[in-house]
Amino acid sequence: MLQKYQIHNCSNSKLITDTFNGEIFCANCGTVIEEKLDNHNETPVHSLEDFMSKSQVGSKQSLSIHDKGMSSIIGKDKDAKGKSLSSSNKSRFNRLRVLDSRSKARKSSERTLVKSLTFLNGLKGKLGISENTIEGTSSLFRRAQKHQLIRGRSSDDLMAAALYVSCRQTMTPRSLEDISEIANITKKHLQKSVRVLINEFGLVLPQYNISSFLTKLSNDLGFSEKTKRYALKILSDVEKCGSAAGKNPIGQAAASLYLASMLMGENISQSTFSKISGISTVTLRNRKNTIQKLLEL
Repeated sequence: MLQKYQIHNCSNSKLITDTFNGEIFCANCGTVIEEKLDNHNETPVHSLEDFMSKSQVGSKQSLSIHDKGMSSIIGKDKDAKGKSLSSSNKSRFNRLRVLDSRSKARKSSERTLVKSLTFLNGLKGKLGISENTIEGTSSLFRRAQKHQLIRGRSSDDLMAAALYVSCRQTMTPRSLEDISEIANITKKHLQKSVRVLINEFGLVLPQYNISSFLTKLSNDLGFSEKTKRYALKILSDVEKCGSAAGKNPIGQAAASLYLASMLMGENISQSTFSKISGISTVTLRNRKNTIQKLLEL
């Protein structure tokens, strides 16, 4: 609802729109022409039913919700005055709830979308993914479903692939190994689904910043800030020499951090390092020796 105001004693007709406050005012005298009423939800809600009955504003729209946040719900068996409904009306509203639930997932594609978004929500919590990345993942999966890429493929594989692509686009350091392990799918199937998305939509994925992987790995292993900074310096020197081109970024980060931990006296066994980083002990040892010879450390 908008409240109207008239400009009095003002010869200037230039108006300015304040998109932050939702107001239109005169640039000369500052008189507000239109102002949006406060839509702040002052009533605390703790469930979907409370939200639908108490909230004065609409719900948050999101692509990660199967109906994009435009849900409906039939409330409890009470009338507007709080009195319980009769047994016949209770039976009628129970039937309406069943029909409402069925109407929201009539098609198999809708049921698949609900299942896949629930799967994505689980990955979000386990991998610590931001809302921005989740929105990009949901958008990409909806596009893939619209292009019927899900036919003959696992919806979980395609959703995990969409998540990896979105992580690359938002520079969120999550590797194929991280996603495949948490999603409980093979790395081979995940790579195949990623290639399908890239080829279908002509995507160009930016290269990961290797230092972000190093920082994440250092935090996972509990290294000190001094060791992490020394590892970042080693990684920077390797990149300046041009030896990082074409190499696995996680392997480069792991080898730089492993070398820095040895030089700083924070020794961790190769098996532990390999398990957490996802890099084999052979690759880790060979890459560390290469960097050590290159920088003469």
